[in-house]
Amino acid sequence: MSNDVTSTDGGASTAPPTRRRRALWVAGVAGLTGVVGLAALGGVAARNDKPQSEQVSDAQPSTNRQNVSDDGANRDGGKDDGGQDDEWSGGDWSGFDDQSGKDGKGGEYGKGGEYGEKDRTRQVPCDSDKLIQAITFANNKHGGVLELAKGCTYTLTRNQEGNGLPVITEHITLKGEHTTIGRDATADYFRILNVGPGGHLTLKGLSIRGGQTLQPVMTADPATVWAPYSAAVRSTVAKPSAAAAPGAKPATAAAKPAATAKPAAKVATKAAPAPATAKATTAKAPTAAKATKATPTATKATAVKPVAAAAKPVAAGPAVTPLVEQPGFTDGAGVLVQPGGRAEILDSELLYNQSGGNGGGLANFGSTRLSKTTVAHNTAFFFGGGIFNAGVLQVDESKIKDNTGIIGGGGVANGAPEIFTDDVDGGSAWIYKSEVSDNETLGFGGGVLDVEGTTTLHQTTVSDNTAVLAGGGIAVADSQLTLKDATVAKNSTAGVGGGLAVAFDSVATIENSRIKDNTAGFFGAGLYNDDSVTTLRDSEVVGNRAVGPFARGGGIFNTEGSEVRLHRTTVAHNFSTLPPGGIFNSLGGTVTLDDKSAVTANRPTNCFNVPDCFA
Repeated sequence: MSNDVTSTDGGASTAPPTRRRRALWVAGVAGLTGVVGLAALGGVAARNDKPQSEQVSDAQPSTNRQNVSDDGANRDGGKDDGGQDDEWSGGDWSGFDDQSGKDGKGGEYGKGGEYGEKDRTRQVPCDSDKLIQAITFANNKHGGVLELAKGCTYTLTRNQEGNGLPVITEHITLKGEHTTIGRDATADYFRILNVGPGGHLTLKGLSIRGGQTLQPVMTADPATVWAPYSAAVRSTVAKPSAAAAPGAKPATAAAKPAATAKPAAKVATKAAPAPATAKATTAKAPTAAKATKATPTATKATAVKPVAAAAKPVAAGPAVTPLVEQPGFTDGAGVLVQPGGRAEILDSELLYNQSGGNGGGLANFGSTRLSKTTVAHNTAFFFGGGIFNAGVLQVDESKIKDNTGIIGGGGVANGAPEIFTDDVDGGSAWIYKSEVSDNETLGFGGGVLDVEGTTTLHQTTVSDNTAVLAGGGIAVADSQLTLKDATVAKNSTAGVGGGLAVAFDSVATIENSRIKDNTAGFFGAGLYNDDSVTTLRDSEVVGNRAVGPFARGGGIFNTEGSEVRLHRTTVAHNFSTLPPGGIFNSLGGTVTLDDKSAVTANRPTNCFNVPDCFA
């Protein structure tokens, strides 16, 4: 179930499409299984849960004027003047007592050590222990504003239940100027910040760097991983291992107990219809395979993924559908916002974080706003290299760039399908006056992925993103997508939907927008519309190229049972290897043009099976 939320503009959220789990795009999966499986499993996922001393992160915090670790020692070799002896007991912050102010003579945190309401702003020296202490006191004393040292790098080395700093449980503001909070490259794996239920974190002028969480070892071959999504692969899948490592999640849905596992998607090889002169060639195209709608079970597993503990085994018996989505233990390497938590990230950076689950820079399951913030160079083993959302997300005047989501959503993932982990329904995401660029994935949605959520891109550019399978710029499944005065340009995929891939009962509305100069290896270089309804108003689809040997529909490719409506829209100067270069409409599909739309100058022809279109 998706969270019951209102839209970011204050109005009621439009009801999403029927919540039925969909298999993801199958076009091209069989031919690319080895590449995706190798990268998702062999390269990053099959690593030890406990790091060895020689395993270090490449997310080194940048060098600043000061660089102090949380052991109180200056990185240049001297002892920090404000440092004190290590009072950690077994890595637990509960043993870290306040040594100032205990004598009642106006210590650092107020008279008598009291964190009073009259003066809630506190200066935090360039000392990571002092930062931990300040957050702990703010949690205990109903919040506060912590002003961090200018130009300081607070280098974290300790780990408490997967977190480098205390979980935020009150309204706490962290303010800095050219200030970094980062994980030491040789430290254990942990995220930087965690906002708990009821917590409200505000970041201003900070750089959050180098958080790293690690997924437990998984044993699954590529064929097993992609079996539910490819007819060609399903027939060759070996049975999964009988036993899994203690505490580890099953690698695939097939490994779940019968009482809680979801049925595998039924897959049929339905070829896209083509003109008579190319029937034989098109029917054999590997990307013509299409998954039918999977019927989910009546109930959903009750396994809840807690923030600080391994998931408990699911007991036999009826399962209960959770009201809200829960984060996994490894989600959100930079910042994690739990259900019921809030975060505002202003004039800040989320850089070089790596998640063993979802959300390299940020994983939001509550309510989060990013403003004038850069999310860059982050990685997620699964979905949402830059940002993962299952709550309410607002992004304005920000940049999401150079992130990698291995399976989907290189830049932003609003929800996730059931691959390795339980499915997570997307929430509500609104991205305004922002850039989503140069992100990549081996799966779906190089720039943006939405699975059973609602996403709006307003005055936003999605450009130069890459997805191997589908949706180089944007991919949506069982979702609602709105583009307003947006640009989707220069994105690419080896599969379908170079600019956009809209699939599985999705509804897409594109207004006053531009889909241009995108590239696909098979169908729909501009727009690939499958089992969905897409409406374009006052928009243009121009200069897109479908360049593979079986490629067609350079501008728009519409499958059987799908509908595309064009109002005052231009489809021009698109190219494909096989005709038509403009709009390909499968037999059984519907494409409508009003008298103010134009389909022209496409190569080798303009249209196939489109009424009122001159071929």
